[in-house]
Amino acid sequence: MLKRYKLDEFTKGWFVGNFSPTIVKSDAVEVAVKHYKAGESEGAHYHKVATELTLIVSGRVRMSGEEVGAGEIIKIEPGQATDFVPLTDTTTVVVKLPCVSGDKYPSPDFKA
Repeated sequence: MLKRYKLDEFTKGWFVGNFSPTIVKSDAVEVAVKHYKAGESEGAHYHKVATELTLIVSGRVRMSGEEVGAGEIIKIEPGQATDFVPLTDTTTVVVKLPCVSGDKYPSPDFKA
């Protein structure tokens, strides 16, 4: 029998990582599927340790002043800040590695 889960059971779409709730507890990686409505946004932030990969599954967004569309994968290195603004309804898959609790820092002086 298949083990089944609903994405909305997890915090902001994060379902793999060293947090709760999760399906697979891991210090190595975090994984999320996220849905955004056009006009929502995430403020500029960066990670001191983790590398973040964002796959735009559907829709179009602006990150760091650049438009990114479906099928594109963006790699954000540690220390590199970016914002995230969906220009249309958007679905993403986000992978962060490693999973480091608290490794998200606001970047108030960010300029795209």
